[in-house]
Amino acid sequence: MVIIHDKEGFVLKIKRFSLHDGPGIRTSVFLKGCPLNCIWCHSPEGISQDISIWYNRNICILCGKCVQVCPEKALELIQGKEPYIHIDRELCKVSGECVTTCPSNALQYTGYKSSVSGIINEIEKDVTYYLASGGGITLSGGEPLYQPEFVKEILEECRKRMIHTAIETSLFCEKDTLALISSLVDLFIVDLKIFDSDRHKYYTGKVNETIKENFHYIASQEKDILVRIPLIDNITNTKENITAITDFVHGTRKDIKIEMINFNPLTENNYKKLGIPFLLK
Repeated sequence: MVIIHDKEGFVLKIKRFSLHDGPGIRTSVFLKGCPLNCIWCHSPEGISQDISIWYNRNICILCGKCVQVCPEKALELIQGKEPYIHIDRELCKVSGECVTTCPSNALQYTGYKSSVSGIINEIEKDVTYYLASGGGITLSGGEPLYQPEFVKEILEECRKRMIHTAIETSLFCEKDTLALISSLVDLFIVDLKIFDSDRHKYYTGKVNETIKENFHYIASQEKDILVRIPLIDNITNTKENITAITDFVHGTRKDIKIEMINFNPLTENNYKKLGIPFLLK
């Protein structure tokens, strides 16, 4: 099947044989870029659409080859009790010589640019599994609706191939964006984090009135919806917050299921790879 427009977008990663992002066996496509900045974000490398380089010191063999090949001299081998490679983010131009040279894959890109056809080629590898399990594809992030035209084209191509589609979203977007893609989505997986708007702004950087309005919008369309609440100690997992979200969801439509999602304790490692502070800690 020829893709006529073949739009390009920014991808964090593609995970095949996923079992937790919707029904059946799925391919989860994680896209870069998010308007929120949750202090507990488990994928901080997905907040910005910019492609950068991150460093995993746990698998670095400290050979220094990356330092030698960097044209901007942005890398330095820091000696001491626990030696490591320091990346000067202001000097780094993401030329990539360090990534291709590193023998242990300790240096990697935080994403890549892809065409819709490139995404579909990956998705089509597992069509047999989708059919056998009732699975399909899930677009996640970051925030997939941050790239609405790219997402729309992916969903359209999946529709042509009769592949079940799900999208995992915070619903922080323009209503026009939802109108653009909602008819192409079989399942909305909605992350509702904090019900109180002031607290939502404090912990995510944005108020949540738009999110609530958009939730009512997709619910009124009788879309299949699954709500997920991430459980963050003393922030989202309070009885008051969970009760408020539950009342809001079931006050909108009683058939919508709600799941509680445990926080990943390994999240801090991603911040260390990027060399940025983990504000939740």
